[in-house]
Amino acid sequence: MYTVEVTLRGTPLSLAVQRKELSDAETLYRTIVDSMKTTAPNLLELTCEKETDKKIGVLVSEITAVQVSEKGGGPSKGGFTGFGV
Repeated sequence: MYTVEVTLRGTPLSLAVQRKELSDAETLYRTIVDSMKTTAPNLLELTCEKETDKKIGVLVSEITAVQVSEKGGGPSKGGFTGFGV
């Protein structure tokens, strides 16, 4: 399982969604980064493959960082907090 974590301006907690495949996580990462490059305020909808009924809309202009990491099957590697974990 791979986690895509999004940090928002003025918010101490990150939002995180998960993807089963690395290629899917990298595609979502690239989508978010490309959205951050635009000047128009866009709304980006994120869904989680682990908890499929959860989704969230994020104003792209408020995203300050995005990262992809692998979530191991054992104890939590990063201790992510937020959406979809």
